[in-house]
Amino acid sequence: MALLDADPEDAFCLYGIAQEHAGRGEHETAIGWYERAAAADPDDGYIHYHCARSLEALDRRAEAIAAVRSGLAAADRGGDPHARAELSALLVELDG
Repeated sequence: MALLDADPEDAFCLYGIAQEHAGRGEHETAIGWYERAAAADPDDGYIHYHCARSLEALDRRAEAIAAVRSGLAAADRGGDPHARAELSALLVELDG
C-alpha cells in the first residue's frame, strides 16, 4: 500500500489491488478497485475486461456487458486492438 499512498491515482497500482482481490474471490471489493483504476486510466480496456469478469462471477451479467461495452470504447480510445479483440470475444460469450 506504500505505492498507493505515494500516488493514490496510480492506475497500475489500483488495477493490481483489484486483481489481488479478484484472485481471492473477493469480487465485490475488486469491482470497487477496478472502478477506481478505470477512473485513473479511462483508456485501458483491460481494466474493464477484468471488472466484467468479476461482475460475471457475481452473476451480474447485464452489468458485465455494460463494463465490456465501456472497455471496447476505452480500447478504441487507447488504440489497443488486442484488448478490443479480447473484449469483443467476452461480449459474445456474455451476450450469447
